[in-house]
Amino acid sequence: MKIVISEFIHEPSLERFGRGFDIVYDPALVDDHARLCRQLGDADALIVRNRTRVDATLLSSGPGLRAIGRLGVGLDNIDLEACATRRISVFPATGANTLSVAEYVIGTAMVLLRGAYGAGEAMIAGRWPRHALMGRELSGRTLGLVGFGEIARMTAQKAEALGMEIAAFDPFLDADDPVWRTVRRHDTLPALLGASDVVSLHVPLTEATKNLIGAEMVGHMASDAVLINTSRGGIVDEAAVAAALVDGRLVGAALDLFAEEPLTSAATARFAGIPNLILTPHIAGVTTDANIRVSNLTVDNVRRAVAADA
Repeated sequence: MKIVISEFIHEPSLERFGRGFDIVYDPALVDDHARLCRQLGDADALIVRNRTRVDATLLSSGPGLRAIGRLGVGLDNIDLEACATRRISVFPATGANTLSVAEYVIGTAMVLLRGAYGAGEAMIAGRWPRHALMGRELSGRTLGLVGFGEIARMTAQKAEALGMEIAAFDPFLDADDPVWRTVRRHDTLPALLGASDVVSLHVPLTEATKNLIGAEMVGHMASDAVLINTSRGGIVDEAAVAAALVDGRLVGAALDLFAEEPLTSAATARFAGIPNLILTPHIAGVTTDANIRVSNLTVDNVRRAVAADA
């Protein structure tokens, strides 16, 4: 049974496949579509992260494909309808990187609120900007979660332990859902945004959520609020957020995902010179610890799927 892996994985996890599996592990395949298609010609399964576009064209190159393993949880790079038509099972690594994302949100919120960690260059130059760096504490402030799924709930748990108040907006959860007993529920997104000191996004990319946070929604946020996106690229209107930061309509933001990845030159120019902006390369859910969990879970899922059909 042949397994093709087109993006990076924790290599020791591959040993979990055991005997009887032909493993083709080549992270360069994600950038070589023709070679990837050739490798899929006799493959039983494909394992990807977020950059490999698993569309109908790619799937047609693998007539024997029975399983797709996703090293992560977002599935917007995988044509689920095409997979269902072909009866190809898709396995996200649900839960394996939840803690990493939650810790990223909490740590980033602390950095953005405190505002004291970019002073190194000024101090090396001989300045002592103590009064200019009097930031705010996390405790006592409100964390507003857009979407209240597994990762958002873990984030809420960590934030609550640090003294934050938790609020959320999720139209897919009933108003009488037990989860609202300990979380302040908002009926609309503008209401949540207006009541939050820290806004963290936890929704999938769909037609309804594309550019969800643009100029209009930023306008509902307090000028001293901060925005964190660890969900999907395309949910935030990057130009609108950059403009709000420059104009002082938003005090800080952290973006881990982008509409186009890696960043284009236009996006890079848009973000240049904004000191209250943290940019990271789609890394919130990728720690050494999470990578091991994600890799182990994905290998186990794919191994069981193809072995069951053998």
